[in-house]
Amino acid sequence: MDDTTSHSTDLVTTLPLILGRVMQIHSLRWGLPKDGYRLRVSGRLTLDSQLAYEQAESALKPLGFTPLFRLEKGEHVVYVLEGVIHNKPSNPWVNLGLFIVTLLSVLLTGALYGYEGDLPASLGGTVRTLLAHLAQGWPFALSMLSILLAHEFGHYLAARYHKTDVTLPYFIPFPFSPFGTMGAFIRLKEPPRNKRVLLDIGIAGPLAGLVVAIPVLLYGLATSPVHTIPDPLPPGQGFEGNSILYLAAKFLVTGKWLPEPASYAGINPLIYWVRYLFTGQPLPIGGTDILLNSVAWAGWAGLLVTALNLIPAGQLDGGHVIYVLIGRAANRLRPWILAALAVMGMIWSGWWLWAFLIFFLGGRHAEPLDEITPLDSRRKGIAILGLIIFVLVFTPVPLIVTN
Repeated sequence: MDDTTSHSTDLVTTLPLILGRVMQIHSLRWGLPKDGYRLRVSGRLTLDSQLAYEQAESALKPLGFTPLFRLEKGEHVVYVLEGVIHNKPSNPWVNLGLFIVTLLSVLLTGALYGYEGDLPASLGGTVRTLLAHLAQGWPFALSMLSILLAHEFGHYLAARYHKTDVTLPYFIPFPFSPFGTMGAFIRLKEPPRNKRVLLDIGIAGPLAGLVVAIPVLLYGLATSPVHTIPDPLPPGQGFEGNSILYLAAKFLVTGKWLPEPASYAGINPLIYWVRYLFTGQPLPIGGTDILLNSVAWAGWAGLLVTALNLIPAGQLDGGHVIYVLIGRAANRLRPWILAALAVMGMIWSGWWLWAFLIFFLGGRHAEPLDEITPLDSRRKGIAILGLIIFVLVFTPVPLIVTN
């Protein structure tokens, strides 16, 4: 008998023996190369699922195998996969370089908001002028990057707490855009252990970002002037979109529902605000609103970033939240979400881009290694809170620009 045959014979005995320590085995099936697993065992766990996975993983990993826990037709199923995850170290200099470039990009955007006077017609002249006044961009840059850093390090620290390997945040510069950045992301270098870990990592970012965004927004609103909206509107006049939380924040600061129209024209105010929230129409010409300074603009952007990340689809943070709550049934929501985004795109075309991204890039949910361990009651409450926050911060029409 050669070594290969001996090794295979040992595994026939060893793998079922290891799994038999944590579950009552009803059936087992050895996999072929096309199956993608070495062994499939079904039955009923005899230990708490979280403890059972830890014991199975610690016993199988030295042998070069990784267990997957699944719940199929009411039965506990364990797949034994060949191989273990060996993560390559990341290069933190890449993260630092992107952050520095993003910092410069956001400072330029902040300087653009803070600059008073006419800018040169040429791009080069504009850049030189803004660089000369770069210090004026620090209130916006500090506010914007504080929100993004809180969001991304919320994910990062939660992952590290659960001993899940993760990269540092990658920031994406976007010079001369409304925010100076396209945000940031981190990458999990291994699947999360179970649904509890997936929720903790997924929801930590939006919650941490919101904890910073709300004070930034309130301070910005309190230091921004209330003004009369001109009639007629000048070309290119922009209106930021509204969410329930944003409307409430402006009411908290000013005591008024803003933008306040010059007249409700006999329409019930509740109906007016529901229509305005979802369509951005009619424009409140001649009414009053807050003229956002750069800090308030960053705070509003923080709410928008939170809402976009909490869309309950695919690899987005909201996709993780809905997945841990209802499991694979979350996939059935995807067509409805895409349809809703397509319809909303008729009012704000940016939703078509998000529908495209979710359709082509965000179709699959992040599946943990152990899908049997359920959420505990506290985490169920946190997941539901995440969905409630999504409703409160979602902005149906993020931006309106007049012709």
